[in-house]
Formats: sequence, C-alpha cells, structure tokens
Amino acid sequence: MIEFFEPLSQDKADNLSPVTLAFVGDAVYSLYVRQKFALAADYPAGELQKMTVAEVSAHGQNGLLHRLAGKFTPHEEEIFRRGRNAKKPSHSKNADLAEYNNSTGLEAVIGWLYLTGQRDRLINLLAVTE
Repeated sequence: MIEFFEPLSQDKADNLSPVTLAFVGDAVYSLYVRQKFALAADYPAGELQKMTVAEVSAHGQNGLLHRLAGKFTPHEEEIFRRGRNAKKPSHSKNADLAEYNNSTGLEAVIGWLYLTGQRDRLINLLAVTE
C-alpha cells in the first residue's frame, strides 16, 4: 500500500501511463490554483470558481505552458511529449485539440513532479503563474 504523500521512485513514476500522470497533475494544479485564489483575497465562492476554471482550463493551461517555454529539463520535456501525444479517453468541449493535448502534457509533468516528491521544482515552475 502506498502512503499518502509518499514519493514514488522516478522509475516507478516513469512507468505510469502519461494519462495517469495527467490525472494526478490535473488535481494538483487545480488545488494549487484554488489555494492561490482563496488566499489572495476574500472572494465569494462563485467568483473563486470562475477564476479557477479560467486558469485550469485547457486554454488557461496552454497559456501557462507558453510562459514555461524553455524551463523544462530534458526529462520533463520527455514527460510532456508523452502526455501531449498520449491517446486520451475523452476530449475537451471548450478547447481545440492542440490546446487540449498541450494541457495534458503539462498536467503529466505536474503529476510526475508531484508523485516523485519534487515539490520545490513544482513550486518553482508554477510560480510563473503569480
């Protein structure tokens, strides 16, 4: 059994499906954005939801990806490519295919960093959103 917050080895994380990494990365990024907005000011819950959706959407994540250009390590680039190119079980209704694929790649990197316990690296990358 895996303990909550117990990091995986890089080898184990590398062997996970890129869609699984993106699944975890989506949750991690969503929580990061929610916390950022919740602590920024005393917004009503409806406003927090609108702000969060705009940032965690495929379109919002695609914008983050452009701000991260050139900041990935070679291994992170490989994780990104695997996520971007993975066959996905669904597609976005509100984003074009390129944005959706890019957001899946970004989420895979976030998931991989989180699962391997690289919190400082993850925070460093996500800091470009502030």
